[in-house]
Amino acid sequence: MALFLFILTLAIIPSHTVAIHNSTTGGCAIIRPPRDGGIRYRGLTQEQIRSVQILPVDYEIEYICRGNRVIVGPKVRKCLPNGTWTDMTLRSKCLLLCPRVWTSLENGQVAAWPPGPPVEGTMLHYTCLGGFILEGRNSTLCTKLGKWDSPKPACNYDRHYSGKKKLYIGALFPMSGGWPGGQACLPSAQMALELVNKRTDILPDYELELIYYDSMCDPGEATKLLYDLLYTEPIKIVLMPGCSSVSTLVAEAARMWNLIVLSYGSSSPALSNRQRFPTFFRTHPSATLHNPTRVQLFQKWKWTKIATIQQTTEVFTSTLDDLEQRVKEAGIEISVRQSFLTDPAVAVKNLKRQDARIIVGLFYETEARKVFCEVFKEKLYGKKYVWFLIGWYADNWFKIKDPAINCTVENMTEAVEGHVTTEIVMLNPETVRGASNLTSQEFLAQLMSLLGGKNPEETGGFQEAPLAYDAVWALALALNKTVGPLKAKGRSLEDFNYNNRDITAEIYRALNTSSFEGVSGHVVFDAQGSRMAWTLIEQLQGGSYKKIGYYDSTKGNLSWYGNDKWIGSGPPADQTVVIEEFRFLSQKLFISVSVFAGLGILLGIVCLTFNIYNSNVRYIQNSQPYLNNMTAVGCMMALAAVFPLGIDGHHVHRAQFPVVCQFRLWLLGLGFSLAYGSMFTKIWWVHTVFTKKDEKKEKRKHLEPWKLYATVGVLLAIDILSLMIWQIVDPLHITVEKFTKEAPKGDLDVLIQPLLEHCSSEKMNTWLGVVYGYKGLLLLLGIFLAYETKSVSTEKINDHRAVGMAIYNVAVLCMITAPVTMILSSQQDASFAFASLAIVFSVYITLVVLFIPKMRRLITRGEWQSEQQDTMKTGSSTNNNDEEKSRQLERENRELQKIIQEKEERVSELRSQLAERQALRSRRRPSTHNQNHSTPPPPSSQNDPKSLLPPPGYPIPSSENHSLPPSFSNSSNLYQPDSKIGRNHCHTSRLQLLYK
Repeated sequence: MALFLFILTLAIIPSHTVAIHNSTTGGCAIIRPPRDGGIRYRGLTQEQIRSVQILPVDYEIEYICRGNRVIVGPKVRKCLPNGTWTDMTLRSKCLLLCPRVWTSLENGQVAAWPPGPPVEGTMLHYTCLGGFILEGRNSTLCTKLGKWDSPKPACNYDRHYSGKKKLYIGALFPMSGGWPGGQACLPSAQMALELVNKRTDILPDYELELIYYDSMCDPGEATKLLYDLLYTEPIKIVLMPGCSSVSTLVAEAARMWNLIVLSYGSSSPALSNRQRFPTFFRTHPSATLHNPTRVQLFQKWKWTKIATIQQTTEVFTSTLDDLEQRVKEAGIEISVRQSFLTDPAVAVKNLKRQDARIIVGLFYETEARKVFCEVFKEKLYGKKYVWFLIGWYADNWFKIKDPAINCTVENMTEAVEGHVTTEIVMLNPETVRGASNLTSQEFLAQLMSLLGGKNPEETGGFQEAPLAYDAVWALALALNKTVGPLKAKGRSLEDFNYNNRDITAEIYRALNTSSFEGVSGHVVFDAQGSRMAWTLIEQLQGGSYKKIGYYDSTKGNLSWYGNDKWIGSGPPADQTVVIEEFRFLSQKLFISVSVFAGLGILLGIVCLTFNIYNSNVRYIQNSQPYLNNMTAVGCMMALAAVFPLGIDGHHVHRAQFPVVCQFRLWLLGLGFSLAYGSMFTKIWWVHTVFTKKDEKKEKRKHLEPWKLYATVGVLLAIDILSLMIWQIVDPLHITVEKFTKEAPKGDLDVLIQPLLEHCSSEKMNTWLGVVYGYKGLLLLLGIFLAYETKSVSTEKINDHRAVGMAIYNVAVLCMITAPVTMILSSQQDASFAFASLAIVFSVYITLVVLFIPKMRRLITRGEWQSEQQDTMKTGSSTNNNDEEKSRQLERENRELQKIIQEKEERVSELRSQLAERQALRSRRRPSTHNQNHSTPPPPSSQNDPKSLLPPPGYPIPSSENHSLPPSFSNSSNLYQPDSKIGRNHCHTSRLQLLYK
């Protein structure tokens, strides 16, 4: 049996890790279980139980009994730091339980001694009510066999009795548990019953009697007690539960028994469901009555964002559902919604993590202490936070020592300071005598006397006591109202039983039309059976609650005292105030770069003016001045783009920002096309002419200028077309980049949201990829062409080496700047500095490399005159010009090359003729051998002197030996088979002219 109890314990109790001590210090020795019982060890295995001798401090054991035996005495013992167990002076026993039927007597009363469950040794004493006679023994004893020693007696009606008839009210008062409201509500209900029974104008023929049990605010316990109320005599005409969870259970079962349920302490909105609870009434207003007040306060303090944390019970879940609907209608957002069952630690941490500020808490008093202990640990209190709690806790609920928490009273007091409660007005603030002929203050005085001087703050349900008092009066007045109608039907209240629907219907109609002044205010029920009332608004100030206003939800009227007090300068913000702050370009940087750009534009103007003014100077003409002019204009346009690059929201309105974006794009794009395009055209033309074959080179040397300009025009047209397509298909617009929020210096409840404006389009990356790809290829091609032509020299474009150097610098700067600026786009100063300085440097380098050498040459050599002026002064435009001499030498060289080629062809022809003659002579030699001795030699090539004459315009040499080249000086040399005629056999005077 013990093994079965142990296995049952492991199946029921959750597993916990327990530190086992094997020393006698810091723990308690294992104690023996009571007879016929066992001990439940939480978190220990069977092997550990057998081996352990010492259990740690704060460890709890629970006694369990076999069969139908129950524990009498302490059921749970806890290990104390001094090494002893709690309540060791009280013995725990496992005793047999006798049938509970003997503990109730219809139309009578039963007194048990000792109080508690009817176990062996319990003595019951029976008495009958007025008008009834006891039949049987007046006492009985529960034996050790678990049986009563005598039959149950009965109370029979005394026909000769002329006194009042009794009507019984079955009540459940929670004396402990989550809401121990019975501690004050039971005395107030008994006080009301006493006054009602003394009244001769209310139920003169009847006497109301209260039969009550302690439900502990536990639905499980309430189920057993409800069973006892319904299945034991006497018949109860009305049920009066307290605590929402218990009332839900009772109200749902009561309709099966045709019983009216009148609750004094239930606030669950679910109880307003008439289909589910058709016979339910309550003097405690629904918890949803708090919600209109809360919404009104949210709007008063201009909060649009709240958070909630609730205990997972039906009353709080339905209340929160109603609140969610109401705040949604008011335009307020519930940003965080947390719930917990028993441990609120995780829920509170989530509130902290999600920056909850205005928090509505829905939980019972015991859980409230757990919540605010965690609130203290998480620092979720102070001037940044406001908590809204239920107002029916005890006034000192946060000062009550609770072993379930590990926070001190000082910690709790600090954490709860400043919270706001919304509480139904449960005590009439006006001095009015109602149906009971008592004012609210007189009622409180009598209640305090009944409590025996107990501190109201430590008495559970003290605030709800007027509701219990008025509940009894509401029932008495309603029953009194039914006497007449029932008498007309030939019935009376004493005829009530659980099957009589007519009497239940009369009581229902009487309650539904109730309207009287009670000590809690005006008592009236709505269509759902809920009480209509005002809402009291209080705030904890300095450790005590202060009234700061009232709210009448029926009229929407807020009465405000204006004495609300805050830890900070006023009500906190509902969230961290985020201040949007645009990041603008540093003005010092912008001005500095603008100065450099302005100087660069001035330099461009000087270079352009110089180039135009000296366009007739041959040296300038040979550098293609029009292309240089385009370069200067493009450089100035690129420098002009620096100004819109630095213009942001600090200078122009946001509506004009897209125009600035367009200026950036067009100035930079067209400036690049003009400046780089003209330089690229030069270097491309040089490469095309001087890297081709000679015959094509001759044709391309005389390239017409319009072809160069057309090339620049094509590059410019491509840019214009692409930019137009971009702006038509996907125009630039302003976009705002958000950065991580920043906390300012000081204890300010604000965050700075940095923002940065950008020029962008829907497919910005695609467009930039196309533009960068095209420009990048153009830059790479320019670098290649500049490298290929670095050793070429030509007078047509005499500055192509300077152009190549400029291309190198522009290409390198552009290829570095483009990706870097994309990476640094979120850093406005660095991005602007990098891009603008790259533009400035590339422009400066281009202008200096292209124009400064020309200025220096013209200044140092004095070549300021045009070609026409130079001709008038000297009579010749080319004799003193080195370039003209070079061209003359080239022409002479070409003529000599043609002559040499003609001579080589002639030599080849003579060789072929000589070979033919030698062949003919060799054939004739055998037949004419003798005759050949007298034959004269054949004529030599000297017979044709015209073929060896010098070119026209050259003098004929006087010496015969020098009249021809050495290879043609005599005929014998022509017959040498290995002799060759080439350029190396030309006359020395010819060679000097050829290579001059």
